Amino acid sequence: MSMDLLVQRLEQLQHQQLFRRLRQLDRTTPQVEVAGRPALLFCSNNYLGLAEHPVLARAAADAALQYGTSSAASRLVSGTLALHDALEQAVAAWKGTETALLFNSGYAANTGCIAALCGRGDTIFSDRLNHASIIDGALLSGARLVRYPHNDMQALTRLLEQDQSKGLKLIVSDGVFSMDGDCAPLCELVDLAEQHQALLLVDDAHAGGVLGQQGRGSVDLQGVADRVAIQMGTFGKALGSFGAYVACSGLVRDYLINKARSLIFSTSLPPAVLAASLAAVRLMQTDEGERLRGQVAGYSRLLRGLLQQQGLQVPDGITPIIPLVVGDAETTNRFSTRLLEEGVFVQGIRPPTVPVGTSRLRCTVMANHTPEQIQYAAATIARVGRELGVC
Repeated sequence: MSMDLLVQRLEQLQHQQLFRRLRQLDRTTPQVEVAGRPALLFCSNNYLGLAEHPVLARAAADAALQYGTSSAASRLVSGTLALHDALEQAVAAWKGTETALLFNSGYAANTGCIAALCGRGDTIFSDRLNHASIIDGALLSGARLVRYPHNDMQALTRLLEQDQSKGLKLIVSDGVFSMDGDCAPLCELVDLAEQHQALLLVDDAHAGGVLGQQGRGSVDLQGVADRVAIQMGTFGKALGSFGAYVACSGLVRDYLINKARSLIFSTSLPPAVLAASLAAVRLMQTDEGERLRGQVAGYSRLLRGLLQQQGLQVPDGITPIIPLVVGDAETTNRFSTRLLEEGVFVQGIRPPTVPVGTSRLRCTVMANHTPEQIQYAAATIARVGRELGVC
């Protein structure tokens, strides 16, 4: 009976055009093979192209040979290595915070931190378009969850003023929203946090390495880094590695070490990953890092401009994330399938990742794309869009 219910639920997802399949790629470079079909990759978070960088690969290989393949335990048991400490120190110095703490993924960082910081009697104020890991962390915490309209600071102000609870208040926002590519109004958020004695957690996963001086993220770009209590960032996107960190005060770090279940009960990141991440953090602060940020910014402007010139409704922005909202899931699926047939791989994003009626192509650019590849992708997206009546 239970298996029959699973079959029925999968059939319902297929009927709603929401069924998902894994697609196999041979690599993460701009030119890939998707299930044996050659294509240009325009849906990766490898924004700076570092996932194939020889310095990161060599650091990972050397660390595996020197330290082995696993940390073998959680950090509180026997799994803290010198590489963990070195990476945390490097992150804190890069981000300009007192200290930092590593987590195994952005999802683990958000769920672990939020559920550790908040509980019954506390209130979490979360942007309606925040990443799923933030919502899941809030639900795990047992705290009251208040979701405010996207980037609506007037609505958030009213909700904070109406809140009569005596517990901890936590405001949480993406720095760059992963499906829309827009930025949070962090100056207003830090003002509200200070006025209402709330903690502010910024998920800067899609800004780290890309925005701000030396890639320090949207908090640096908007000049509020020293006013944000907790900065979450990841190594698995622009930094080309894996895992995540929280940049914070020593007090917050000590609290999370004692309370964050995703840290306490997980085997920690392995040596090869730690070494690659450390190499990436160092590279962020070099001339090469600056050059790669300049390239991805220029290519982002190029793709946006070309799509807009073709009459496609893509928003202005400063990030490598360029959404093309299609609307319904079925047309979005057809759009993505047709593009792959034409040699451009862009995933269709559908509910529950985005709200119903806003299914989209989430186009992204990388620093190691070429202008010719971007021009081909833009022309192909526009041509297939006209074919499907999207533009």
